[in-house]
Amino acid sequence: MSESEKINFRTVIKPVNFDFEISYKSKTMFIGSCFTENIGKKLTESKFNIDINPFGILYNPVSIKNSLDILLEKRIFTKDDIFYHNEQWHSYFHHSRFSKDDKNKILDDINVRINNSSEYLKNADYLSITFGTSWIFENIESGNVVSNCHKVPAKMFKRRLLTETEISEIYFGLLNRLKEFNPELKIIFTVSPVRHLKDGFAQNSLSKSLLRTATERIINDTENCCYFPAFEIMNDDLRDYRFYNSDMLHPNELAINYIFNYFKSSFFSNETVKIYKEIKKIIKAKQHRAFFPNSPEYKKFATYNVSLIEKINKEFSFIDFSEELSFFRNI
Repeated sequence: MSESEKINFRTVIKPVNFDFEISYKSKTMFIGSCFTENIGKKLTESKFNIDINPFGILYNPVSIKNSLDILLEKRIFTKDDIFYHNEQWHSYFHHSRFSKDDKNKILDDINVRINNSSEYLKNADYLSITFGTSWIFENIESGNVVSNCHKVPAKMFKRRLLTETEISEIYFGLLNRLKEFNPELKIIFTVSPVRHLKDGFAQNSLSKSLLRTATERIINDTENCCYFPAFEIMNDDLRDYRFYNSDMLHPNELAINYIFNYFKSSFFSNETVKIYKEIKKIIKAKQHRAFFPNSPEYKKFATYNVSLIEKINKEFSFIDFSEELSFFRNI
């Protein structure tokens, strides 16, 4: 069979080169569903300057918008903003990772993170927003959309589906405020490929379609915005259950790496890719365990990595290699 006659059994999505360029000098905040943490974690592990989910994992566009409003205002939380349930203090604006058995501790953790992330956002180059679902839960007593129900009885909430117009309209207002707050900020929108099958197959599809049409309207009508096709890569390119975890809902490590490589191709320059590869070598070298740690060859290996770190730090002094330097210098 000739090259032209070969059959491709996949619909490969080719990377798009955006005008945005994320480098080691960039500051990027990731906010949204658990999928955004996967990409953010990959970047953090590779020494990029990243702030991930200052309110914990968020799924719906309203909760993400509310959280960004809080950062813009640098709002201080008080005891009136938290509640006690199942022997823990919680916030309806936060993921359960913030929940504590100590009222003062949860408020301290929340307010420190808000202060730090507000300052970070003020000077950030990029904000990546990942929508997970169009379904929201409104607290019946307050009328507010909650980010997490914290296992409070379902009768306390009203569940409904956002419309495409609702999503896009609140984000037009939010993006204007973000532009005033940080005129240089660029926004990357993503729809999470994770399926919310508790909503049902049909309702999950409806939810994702609303998110996708809303993001399309937003980026078409707003400057300095783009859409990263994580949802399409997972569902059209990696269309096979071998790319899912055992729950058949979340992408597995193979899929996450594939999408991250697409992310690199879309946002990294050749120079950034080169530095990224050198840093990954250093990280991998630190994880290496030698059979003969006292041998001259291993000490030479350590000296080489120290020199490589020092070379990178000459241009990127802000990259923290303290842990790696301590490790190699003590060999």
